[in-house]
Amino acid sequence: MKEPAIRTRAMPKDTNSAGDIWGGWLLAQMDLAGEAAARERTRCRVVTVAVDAMEFLRPVKVGDVVSFYADVVEEGRTSLIVEVRAIANSEDSGIKHRVTEGRFTFVAIGPDGSPQKVDPGQRR
Repeated sequence: MKEPAIRTRAMPKDTNSAGDIWGGWLLAQMDLAGEAAARERTRCRVVTVAVDAMEFLRPVKVGDVVSFYADVVEEGRTSLIVEVRAIANSEDSGIKHRVTEGRFTFVAIGPDGSPQKVDPGQRR
């Protein structure tokens, strides 16, 4: 199985009023995971320009260890689309569940701050 782009534990400070982990926290972690995959591909600075889709499938509980997997699925001249999915592992039960998934668009940025062409030679 592929290694996660990032992995973290859901903490009490990240809860909503119902005691579940706040969706904004998940979105932020997914953005970080997507950025890691886009940056690995481009070898340069990237910025998020769009969250094209986001679906929350199950709640994340305090203490769950959440792994975020990210794959570049499309490439444009200066942009990349990255699919990110999150899997929560309950340490109490050992059960793993897909909890959210989304599609993020990133743009490669050059040293001057303007969009930079994604170099086809960097492809793996």
